[in-house]
Amino acid sequence: MALSKEDAVRRARADLAKRLGVQESEIQEDAVEQADFPDLALGAPVEDEMSGQMITSGWRIRLNASGNGYEYRAARDQLRLYNYKGSNYKI
Repeated sequence: MALSKEDAVRRARADLAKRLGVQESEIQEDAVEQADFPDLALGAPVEDEMSGQMITSGWRIRLNASGNGYEYRAARDQLRLYNYKGSNYKI
């Protein structure tokens, strides 16, 4: 099932709330913007992951909780958390 922009934002908020142990209402949406990523992993590969080197269109989702910023990257078929505590995660 393909993700819409709204689905991607909703899933990102839920994932971040769970990771931080807070209510979703405590997560603010800073920005959601169209973006082109350098590869099929949306420029956020997980450890030892290989991905096709093809420009992939999607959304950069910037969320904020307790004054800290977090970035998710999404495309129609995936959602990734970018550089969270030094690592990337495929949701």
